Formats: sequence, C-alpha cells, structure tokens
Amino acid sequence: MAANYAACPRCGTADPVLLKFTWWGGALGPKMLTHVKCQNCGNKYNGKNGGDNTAAVVIYTVVVGIFSFVLMFALFFFLFSR
Repeated sequence: MAANYAACPRCGTADPVLLKFTWWGGALGPKMLTHVKCQNCGNKYNGKNGGDNTAAVVIYTVVVGIFSFVLMFALFFFLFSR
C-alpha cells in the first residue's frame, strides 16, 4: 500500500519516502512527524503538509531529552537512596 505524501516543496516531485531512522528521532520520531525525503533532490520535510519540520524536530528532541533526564534521575534516586 503506497502512502500519499505532499509533493516536495523544493522541486515538486511527488514521490517522497518516509524516513525509517534519523539521528534526532531514532525510529519513532520520523513516523510521529511524518518526516519524508524527496527521492529527486534529497529535501527532507513534513509529508502531511509539505512544510518544514525543524520546529517540530527541536520540540521532539527537547521533550525526549527532558523525559530521559527525569527517568535517569528517578532511576538513580531509586537505586542509590537505600
């Protein structure tokens, strides 16, 4: 089943592919943000609306970072407070 994504805002090509993995979001981030890559020019963008994903990537990274910090702090506190 082929997914329908927005055409590339840079070159107009209408056959982008959903990225499977990125440095900022691993395997989950690109799926959550519909982060696609144009097969023609290599532009990466939001596949739903053709817009830029930079702000969403920054928010995603900050939220995951804070969550990870809180989780590690709680784990550290739990293990070493006894």
